[in-house]
Amino acid sequence: MRLHRLEVCAFGPYATRQVVDFDALGADGLFLLHGDTGAGKTTLLDAVAFALFGTVPGARAEAKRLRCDVAQPDAPTEVVLELTVQGHRLRIVRSPEYERPKRRGTGYTRQQAKASLTWLTPPPDGGTAEAVTRSDEVARVVERLLGMNSQQFFQVVLLPQGEFARFLRADTKERAELLERLFGTERFAAVENWFGSTRKARRAELDAKRAGVREWVARLTQAAGVDVPEAPDREWATALRVRAETGVAEAETEERAARAAWEQARERLQDRRNAAERVRRVRAAQGRLAELERGEQERSRWVAEVEAARRAATVAELAVDGRTVEDRLDRAVAEESDAATACRGLGFGEVDLDVEELRRHAGRLWEEAGGLAGLVEQAQRQHADRRRLAALDESIAYYAERIAVIRSKLDGLPDRVSELTEQRELAVEAEARLEGVRAREEELSALLDDAESLPELDRAVAAAREAENAAEAAHNEARSALLDVRERRLAGMAAELAGKLADGESCPVCGSDSHPAPAVATADAVSEATERAAAEHEVEADRKREAARAARYEAEHRRDAAAQRVGGRSAAELVEELADVRAERLRLAEYAGRSAALAAAVRSAKEEEQRLLAERTSHERSLNENEAERVVVAQGIEERTRILDDARGEFSDVAARRDHLLALGSALERLADARTAVIGARQQRDDRRRSMADAAGRAGFDTVEEALAAVRSAERIAELEDRIRRAADEKAAAAGVLADPELVGVSVDDDVDTGPAEEAERAARERAEAAVAAVRACERVARDVETLAREFEAALDELAPAEQEFVELNALTDVLGGQGQNARRMSLRSYVLAARLEEVAVAATARLRSMSQGRYSFVHSDQEDRLRTRGGHGLGLDVLDDYSGVVRSSKTLSGGESFIASLSLALGLADVVAAETGGALLDTLFVDEGFGTLDGETLDVVMGVLDELRAGGRVVGLVSHVEELRQRIPTRLRVRKSRTGSVLVAGG
Repeated sequence: MRLHRLEVCAFGPYATRQVVDFDALGADGLFLLHGDTGAGKTTLLDAVAFALFGTVPGARAEAKRLRCDVAQPDAPTEVVLELTVQGHRLRIVRSPEYERPKRRGTGYTRQQAKASLTWLTPPPDGGTAEAVTRSDEVARVVERLLGMNSQQFFQVVLLPQGEFARFLRADTKERAELLERLFGTERFAAVENWFGSTRKARRAELDAKRAGVREWVARLTQAAGVDVPEAPDREWATALRVRAETGVAEAETEERAARAAWEQARERLQDRRNAAERVRRVRAAQGRLAELERGEQERSRWVAEVEAARRAATVAELAVDGRTVEDRLDRAVAEESDAATACRGLGFGEVDLDVEELRRHAGRLWEEAGGLAGLVEQAQRQHADRRRLAALDESIAYYAERIAVIRSKLDGLPDRVSELTEQRELAVEAEARLEGVRAREEELSALLDDAESLPELDRAVAAAREAENAAEAAHNEARSALLDVRERRLAGMAAELAGKLADGESCPVCGSDSHPAPAVATADAVSEATERAAAEHEVEADRKREAARAARYEAEHRRDAAAQRVGGRSAAELVEELADVRAERLRLAEYAGRSAALAAAVRSAKEEEQRLLAERTSHERSLNENEAERVVVAQGIEERTRILDDARGEFSDVAARRDHLLALGSALERLADARTAVIGARQQRDDRRRSMADAAGRAGFDTVEEALAAVRSAERIAELEDRIRRAADEKAAAAGVLADPELVGVSVDDDVDTGPAEEAERAARERAEAAVAAVRACERVARDVETLAREFEAALDELAPAEQEFVELNALTDVLGGQGQNARRMSLRSYVLAARLEEVAVAATARLRSMSQGRYSFVHSDQEDRLRTRGGHGLGLDVLDDYSGVVRSSKTLSGGESFIASLSLALGLADVVAAETGGALLDTLFVDEGFGTLDGETLDVVMGVLDELRAGGRVVGLVSHVEELRQRIPTRLRVRKSRTGSVLVAGG
C-alpha cells in the first residue's frame, strides 16, 4: 500500500481544506509530522484511517465527533484519499455524519454520512469500473485489497498514539486472526474443515453400512428361526443355507407319503358314495311315479280347458273390437252435445240443422271475419299512436321546463366567473410573495435571538477569560512547584543512592565494595513519590488550562458570530420590523391559502357554463322534434277513428267483433264434425254385433256369452300347457331311471353308510395338506435364507474396505486437528500460523537487537495454550533478555522498550508479508508518538534502523513533537494551530 494524496476539510481541527502530498513527503522514504500539542498531527492519521475504513483508532472512535467546530457552516466535512494497493490506484471520498447550522433560521440539521470509491486504474479481477457509493461496500473493498480490517491495520501499518504495543501484547486469538488474513492461510483452515466434514460424512456412511450388516443379520436369523450369534460371518451364513436345504428334503418325503395315503382314502370314499347314490335314485324315481298317478284326473281337466279357450279366441277378439266401437260412439255423442251447447252460447240457436247447412253457415262467418283482419291491424296501430301521443306530450313538457331552468342558471354565471378569476389572480400574487416574507421572518427572528443573547454572551466571555487566567496561574504555580521538587530531588539523589548501599556489595556508581563516606539526606530532600505527585499535579493543571483556553475561544467565537450577524441593530428595532413582517406574512398566507380553492372554483364555473349551454341546445333540438312528430301522430289518430267506429258495430272494437265471428264459425264446424262422427260410430257398432254372433256359432258355442266365458288369457293357457308337458317329462324320466342297467338289482330297502369312509378321507386330506404347507414353508425359508445370506455377504464385502478407509481418514484428521499421533498437539492451521509468526519473530529480532543494543530478542513459543483458544496454540511471543538470560513476557517491558519492540515487530511483520506477497503490500508505515519515551542513544539507534528502510523503497511517516527528530529528518510537515483552525506548513 502506498499513499499519494490526502485532503481534509472541516475535519478535526482543520477548518479549511488542507492537502498532504505523500508522494513529495515520502520521496526520501522518511518524513516527519510535527507541531504543537493538539494542533492535529494525529488527526491526519485519523483521516487516513477514516477514509479507508470509516472509523478512527482508539477512544476517538467512541466520541463520534469528527467535524471541526470552527468551520464555516457551508464547509463540508470531507476526507479525500488517493492510494495504490496491489497495483490498483483508487480514490476514496468520505464524509461522516454531523450536524451543521441550518441555512435558514436557527438550529441544526443532520448531514448524513457518505462514501464513494472510484477506480483510477482498471479494477481487479476485470470487474466493473463504476464507483462504489455505499459506506459498508467501500470498507469491504478496502479490507479485501489490504487483507486486513481496521483493527489489524492499526496494529501493523498505522501505529496509533498509545497503542504501539497492541499487536505485541495481543491475545492469541486476535494475533491468529491478523496473521491468517495477512498471509492468506484460510486455505489450511479449509483443509482442516474439509477433513473434518469428510470424516463426519465417512463415519455416517460407515455407521450406515454397519447398521445395514446388522439389519441383514437380524433378518437372516428371523428367517432361519435361530438366535443372533456373537460374531456372524460367512461360515455362519453357509451353515444356515445347509440347514434350510435339509429341511426342504425332509418335508418333500413326508408330502409324497401323505399324498399316496390320501388318494387311497378318496377311492374308498368314492365307492361308498356311488352305492348310496344308486339307492337314492331308485327311491326318487318310484316316489315320483306314484305322485304322478295321483294327479292324472286334474291333468285331464287342464287339457279340456285349453281346447275350449283356443276355440273361443276368435269371438274374444271380435268382442274387444266391439267394446272399442261402443266407446267411440259414446265419445262422439258427448262431443256433439258439447258443440251444440257452444253454438247456443255464441248466439246461434238453429243447432238441429244437418251437416251441410252447418258447414255453409260456418263458411259465411269466416269470410266476414277475414274482411275485418286489416281493420284489426289498424286498431292496434291506433292504440300505439295514442300511447306515443301521450309520451310526446310528457317529453314536450319536460324539455320546456328544463330549458327554462337552464336559462335562469345562465343569467348570472358570466359575472360569477369574472369575480372568481380576479380573486384567483390576487391569491397567486400572494402565494408568490409568501416564501420571501417567510424567509425574512425567519431571518429577523434569528437576528432578534442573537441581539437578545449578546449581553449573556459578553458575560460568558468575561467568565471564560477569568477562568483561563485562573487556570494559567494555577498551571504556572504547579510547574514552579514541579521544578522545585525536581531540583531538590536531584540534590538529594546521592543520599538516596547511599541509603541503598550495604557493606560488601558493589556501589552502582563507582563499583567499590567499601563505602567510607556515604552521603546524608538533607532536611529539604524529597522522595520519588513526591516528585511523581508534583508531575501529575502539573499535568492536570495543564489539562485544565487547555480546557479553559478552549472554552474562552468558544465563548468569544459565539459572541463575535452573533454580533456580526446582528450588525449594530437594537432589539427594539428588530422587534418592530419582525411584527410588520409577521403581519404581512399572515395577510399573504390568508390569500395564498385560498389559491387552490379559487382555481378549482374558476375551473368549475367555466365547465358548468359550457355544460349548461350544451345542455340547453340539446333540449331545444329535442323539443322541436317532439312537437313536429306530435302534429303528424294526432292527424293519423283522427282519420283512423272514423273508419273503426263503422266497422266494430255493437262490439267494443273491431278485434272483438272479428274474434266473435271466428269463434262462432269454429263452433259450427265442430258441431258438423261431431254429428258426422256419431252417424259413423252407430253403423260400425251394428256391424260388429252381427260378426260376433256368427263367430260363436262356428266355434261350437250356443251364444256369444258362452264363448266369452271360455276365453282364457295367454298366460293361463301357457301355464296349463307347461304343467301338462312337465308331468309327461317327469313320468318318462322316472321310467328311464328305473330302466338304467346300473340300477338292476338295487332295492329301495338297501342301506349304505359313508361315515367311516368320510372320516378316514378327511384325516388323510388334513395330513396331506399339512405336508404340502410344510414343504412350502421350508422352501420359503430356504429361499429367504439364500437371498438374505447373499445380501449379508455383499454387505460384508462393502463394509471391510470402508472400515479400512475410515481408519486411515480418522487418523489423518486427528493429526491435522492436533490430536492422535500429533506430538505437538497443534492443528494444521496453528502450525502454519506458528511458522509464519516464527518468521516474523526472526525478522523482527534483527531490528529489536539493533534498537536494544543487543539486549532483547523475540522468542516464538509453540507451547500449548492453557486456555485452549481455538487457532491460538503455538502463537506465543516472548522476549529473551540477554542481560539476565531469562525469557520474559512482553508485558514486562517498560514504555520505551515496548515502543521499540512494537516498532521492530511491525517492521518484521511488514518484511515477511512483503516477501510473501512479492513486496507489494505493506510498503507504508506510520508511527504516532512514542519517541519521547526513548533516551538519546536509543533514539539514535532507532533512527538508524528507520533510515535503512528507505533503501528498500518503503515509506515511514513519524508523528512526534520531539524536538530532536526535527533536526534528524529533513522532510517535514508542520501542523500549526490557531483560533480559526489548524493549517499545514510544508517543510516547517
